[in-house]
This record gives sequence, C-alpha cells and structure tokens, in this order.
Amino acid sequence: MGYSSALRATLSAAVLLTGIGLASTAQAETCSISFTVVKAGFMIGGQGGSGAMRCANRTYQISIGGLSYGFMIGASETRFRGTATFGGSPRNVAGVYGAGGAGGAIGRGTQAIVLVNQSGAVLALTGYQRGLQINADLSGLAVTMR
Repeated sequence: MGYSSALRATLSAAVLLTGIGLASTAQAETCSISFTVVKAGFMIGGQGGSGAMRCANRTYQISIGGLSYGFMIGASETRFRGTATFGGSPRNVAGVYGAGGAGGAIGRGTQAIVLVNQSGAVLALTGYQRGLQINADLSGLAVTMR
C-alpha cells in the first residue's frame, strides 16, 4: 500500500467516524429538567427529592435518592434546573449517576454539575443551595421515573 493509498484510507476512516459521531448526536434528544434535593449527614449522608422532566408536550415525574460518603456535616436543600440529553427513550434518564465534590453552603450558594449515567444520559445542571453544610465527598445519585 503506497503513501497516497494510506492517506486516502485514513481520510476515509476519519470522515466515516465523524459522520457516525454526528449521527449519534443528531439522534440525541434534549429536555428540560428541574428537581429539588435535600441532603443531610455526618460523615455518611443521604439525599432525596423529586421533580419533573419536560419533553415536548409530555412531563415525566422523577424521584431522586442517594448516599454520600466522605467528610460531610450539615444539611442543605438544592433546587436544580438544566437539561437532560439522552438517546432513545426519555426513560434512559433513569439510572445511577456518580459524583465527587467539595463545597459548602452557609445560607445561600450556587452549584453547577454535569452527570452521566450508565445509559449515556447527560444531566447539565445549575442550582441554588440553602442550608449549612461543608462537604468533600463521593455521592451516588439515583434518578427514577414515577
């Protein structure tokens, strides 16, 4: 195989992979999502809440639950808003999301986070946090559809 043939094959593969990547992005759907989470703990913590995901003309009710482990003390409430991007069914947003974080809230603060689950769904969220909490922990967040 000559140099020009190898170059042509490489360019063809690059164009093919780019096309596949664009096709999968084009098939992804993005919906708005909002939920409230209450988190409390001392070393080991828990979190829970509820909210909704809105896709076109349909609203999906969601529940949030999870555990945290690490340095954590206090309690807070966070109201998240953002987008859920997923392939296939909106039900692919349900699943387990993992996160590591550090921060604190005394009174009111802000948060921003991007999470990915086992189905490839991506949650891009911002929120306002209220409470008294200091943390450096690992968290698991489970989203279920009701």
